[in-house]
Amino acid sequence: MNTNEINGLSEFFKIFSDNTRIKILSTLLESDKCVKEICECVNMSSSSVSHQLSTLRSLNLVKCEKLGQTVKYKISDDHIKIILEYGLEHIREGVLWYI
Repeated sequence: MNTNEINGLSEFFKIFSDNTRIKILSTLLESDKCVKEICECVNMSSSSVSHQLSTLRSLNLVKCEKLGQTVKYKISDDHIKIILEYGLEHIREGVLWYI
């Protein structure tokens, strides 16, 4: 890996260090949702969720689609789903003993 790739990967994995973002990504794994639906799933205000969605969109982890007056958010691609699933599998194996 070159320096740019290392820096990019470091920034990419930092996104997964925030509990709120993980909750949002987890709920979007189930199905595409609008901000209101995400708020209900993660029990947070729309401003907090919108802020996190903006961060996730800026790094291409989620994308949105406008359907009439509704904007639906979804996981951007299968890579994100796989990373979350592998991370969860790793934790469930008991590898991270401090949790």
